[in-house]
Amino acid sequence: MTKTLQQALVQELETVQELWRQEKYSTAFTHLETAHVLGQRYFLWHLRIHFWMLRVGWAQKDGREIRGQLWRLLLTPLGHLTGRLPIGNTGGANISAFKPMPIPKKLQAILVQERES
Repeated sequence: MTKTLQQALVQELETVQELWRQEKYSTAFTHLETAHVLGQRYFLWHLRIHFWMLRVGWAQKDGREIRGQLWRLLLTPLGHLTGRLPIGNTGGANISAFKPMPIPKKLQAILVQERES
């Protein structure tokens, strides 16, 4: 993992934790979606992000998100073992766990640098 990617992931999760303390769950989830796009290729980061998504879903009493994150926590190891990770997917229950998505422009440079290293 490049230093740039690691710094971006740490920054996103620190922001999530601060927003969590402030009970700004929707905004925290947006940062988790960004972290998911950045970190899904790395197993432990991927699990950690889905765990946080589950926590936010639980705090919001969002049954769909809770179920979706439990499902994703179970699928994550399989996705890594098979190499079937939908690039660009934001990780929320509002999106199919199998659907690749366009990578936002603001994240493309970080991920291109990661692929080239």
